[in-house]
Amino acid sequence: MRGKMECFGLTDVGKVREANEDQFLIADLNKSMLVHQTSLSLDDHTRLFGASQGQLLLVADGMGGQAAGQRASNLAVDAVARYMLNTMSWFFRLQEGHEDDLKEELAAAMERCQERIETEASTHPEEQGMGTTLTMAYLLWPRLYVVHVGDSRCYLFRDQRLEQITTDHTVAQQLVDKGVLPPEQAEGSRWSHVLWNCLGGGSHKLSPEVHRVNLQLGDTLLLCSDGLCKIVPDERIREILGQRGRAEDLCRNLVAAANEAGGPDNITVVVAHFHEAEQAATHARAQAQTTREPVAAGVPEEVGS
Repeated sequence: MRGKMECFGLTDVGKVREANEDQFLIADLNKSMLVHQTSLSLDDHTRLFGASQGQLLLVADGMGGQAAGQRASNLAVDAVARYMLNTMSWFFRLQEGHEDDLKEELAAAMERCQERIETEASTHPEEQGMGTTLTMAYLLWPRLYVVHVGDSRCYLFRDQRLEQITTDHTVAQQLVDKGVLPPEQAEGSRWSHVLWNCLGGGSHKLSPEVHRVNLQLGDTLLLCSDGLCKIVPDERIREILGQRGRAEDLCRNLVAAANEAGGPDNITVVVAHFHEAEQAATHARAQAQTTREPVAAGVPEEVGS
């Protein structure tokens, strides 16, 4: 069965912070050919594009002060984009038995981010200690690969149930996992904002977390910074995603919920719907009537088989 991916991202400074240290990216990956000259009925310097080789979604939440945090998250997003374009072998469809190679490639993208941030910090003393979270989703329908460091999150909403795919790389979560701290006390703990695993942050040790999920038409995927998930309870996030509106509307409702709760941090969300064909046509007509803001992005993409 075929369908469409409807995707939208939004970032907001919140109610307290003066600057936004979050970044997000929504991208379609495909091969292209730049034709310089040809006898065909094409203009010179026409670029031809091949079929989609996958979609990339990511959210990064910088830290280390306004300028340093913004720089760290910016470097991470840029490093992933360049790695995907110039190094990773995503031009070729994933062959059976080569899934571990793909997972290693995605983890290597995180390592490249770490190198970029460490190099920047070593040459700019004022940026020492800067770091960022990074939660990245790479989609080769129906397979979803999630690579993650930090406490931004990836959720899957399916059949009115919300599942957190990623694990928070905080000291508080470590204490919960060891049975030292009750789960209901984790968010209020002073350790809830202390990361043991992130890009940069003065640590040279990196432990990317990698997940594979099989998606279904009707699923909704959410990537977000902790400005949403540490402020808005999971039950409220589930209620908003359950409204089944356009991806753009859901993003705006999620950001509004975080701001209504005080907006103490930057808020970034990326929502991807995987619609069945009839739903996709309805949403496409609605999207055509929408004017987007510069900090938001939407991507309609065909999925399914």
